[in-house]
Amino acid sequence: MVVKQTILHDKHVKLGAKMVDFAGWHMPVQYISIVDEHNTVRNGVGLFDVSHMGEVFISGKDSLEFLQRIVPQDISKLEYEKAVYCQLPNENGGVLDDLIIYKLGINYYLIICNASGVEGDVNWMAINAKGFDVKIDNQSHNYSLLAVQGPKADELLRTMGLDTVQDSFTIKSAKILDRKMYVSRTGYTGEDGYELLVENKYAEELWDNILEYGKPFGIKPIGLGARDTLRLEAALPLYGNDLDMDTTPVEAGLSWSLPRDKKEDYNGKSVIMDQLANGGKKKIIGIKMLDKNIARHEYEVYFNGEKAGHITSGGISPVLGCNIAMAYVKNIKEICTGSIVQVMIREKLHDAEVIKRPFINKRNKVRN
Repeated sequence: MVVKQTILHDKHVKLGAKMVDFAGWHMPVQYISIVDEHNTVRNGVGLFDVSHMGEVFISGKDSLEFLQRIVPQDISKLEYEKAVYCQLPNENGGVLDDLIIYKLGINYYLIICNASGVEGDVNWMAINAKGFDVKIDNQSHNYSLLAVQGPKADELLRTMGLDTVQDSFTIKSAKILDRKMYVSRTGYTGEDGYELLVENKYAEELWDNILEYGKPFGIKPIGLGARDTLRLEAALPLYGNDLDMDTTPVEAGLSWSLPRDKKEDYNGKSVIMDQLANGGKKKIIGIKMLDKNIARHEYEVYFNGEKAGHITSGGISPVLGCNIAMAYVKNIKEICTGSIVQVMIREKLHDAEVIKRPFINKRNKVRN
């Protein structure tokens, strides 16, 4: 199988990154230690290459009606230059992918898809576009996406010429060092930060300039390993681990993103609305291991001596200094914050405490 590369692939290799195959892409998992990279983002600023993500532009006079048909969020309430998190459900309410949708203009939207889901998402959109006057334009191959994340991200980019004032979950066409790009105040770390969508021909120049201008801020390039520990501490779901086509947004703990008053029908609406009222068969919880063992993906979870579910994502929390995880368990009230469950690790049960998610206080909500 041919492994894809981002435009910045050779930059990562020259920086000494450990490269791995991820969702069909050859990507940097770490440059130094994952913990050091993690702490760099939490305390300062880090630079990520997330160009493996997909960019799909939606246009045409039926754009809004089309989006209302394929996602649970009420896109009619999405304001110009604003973004919204949502899911792409199938007919049974299961999650095919989770997305961010940006409104770029009248009948003009940008959808950011997960790397593993771009082709399937576009196909699903095409199937659901029947009868709509809409253009689905997959431009993933023409753009690179760089993420600048951490409490010093805003100050850094302003030294590079970013002069637009942005609240969280906004997007603007802006210039950085005289290069035009889309700049959104979004991210996947639980910290303040930006994502820069730039034409491929400017990606290497932008990468180099951010690292150069970022030196006084202690910037470092950050790999997928720290990206995973950062998003886990913030309890942000990863498609393929915490989300899949057999799990609804309600079961995934994403009810906050599901409007109850949306009038339009959408795929899986009846299942999702029923679960909003009555709950699903399972629910997602956060746990903290009570010993030094790590609860990894697909490890079994037990409660009162009986199998109750499985781990979806797990690993170390550099901030908390312990091992944490998310898990799906039976939707019973006895499994709640403060409860003790067990995780089967190497044929032995290990205690874990159910704790609130997110595991740390997120600092990504910004209003200027």
